Amino acid sequence: MYITILSRGPQLYSTQSLFRAAQRHGHRVRVMNHTQFDIVIENGMPKLLYLGDELPQIDAVIPRIGSSVSYYGTSVVRQFEQLKIFSTVSSSAIRRSRDKLECLQLLSNCGLGIPKTVFSYDMTDSNYIIDAIGGPPMIIKLLSGTHGAGVVLAESYNAAQSVIDAFAATRQRFLVQEFIAEAKGSDLRALVVDGEVVAAMKRKARPGDFRSNLHRGGSSIHVKLTSAEEETAIKAAELLGLKVAGVDMLESDRGPLVLEVNPSPGLEGIEKTTQVDIAGKIIEYIERSISTC
Repeated sequence: MYITILSRGPQLYSTQSLFRAAQRHGHRVRVMNHTQFDIVIENGMPKLLYLGDELPQIDAVIPRIGSSVSYYGTSVVRQFEQLKIFSTVSSSAIRRSRDKLECLQLLSNCGLGIPKTVFSYDMTDSNYIIDAIGGPPMIIKLLSGTHGAGVVLAESYNAAQSVIDAFAATRQRFLVQEFIAEAKGSDLRALVVDGEVVAAMKRKARPGDFRSNLHRGGSSIHVKLTSAEEETAIKAAELLGLKVAGVDMLESDRGPLVLEVNPSPGLEGIEKTTQVDIAGKIIEYIERSISTC
């Protein structure tokens, strides 16, 4: 089988892990930068060019689309779908999950727990926004942020006003969420592949921080999810149409609360923490899917 990993970072751990897993399974694999494709749209004749050349043989693609190029990367994946080439993650699922607001709307509408969230077209009235969320402490989060960047904990009314006013003045798109104190600076990351949680870890923020991202110096341990947590992770991925997803959840007094669902989850932290060959699980998913086509 010919497998292509769509990635701008061939040296990145996740890309390399998938590359090696595909080779171990006996497949031919290459890394292609999705920003270097040209999309040719013609009636009944969709086409993709790579660096100006015709595509080589490709049986399946694994999108590793960064948030900064979501629009173009999603368009490339959509063109692969038009060419009837299998993708581990659909273009529509990438779009839904990358829009943090749409993601939360879909999940909450289907009964999954999420932190109370407030978003408004006009976010300049900080007092109204703070009162709507129930007052501090509260989380203020940029819609475009990744790896914990653009996420602020406002512990007082004045602090919340200052952050909201600053974000609004610079025309940033952001939302406000309730702070879940009982999570104690930790969250859960579940890796879902083809409707199954294949690995899970708990991430803990470093002292003095509330963000548990490993990129921010947090620590992690391998955990077994409760049945409610596992069901929530699987359901969240299913609702967004994601066959491969990283689902981030908080433990709360009212059950698991979904924070975010990532269509291109990093593999380094969770593979090293759990010692699970997640990349291999993704390759096995491709093999099952191609064999039944």
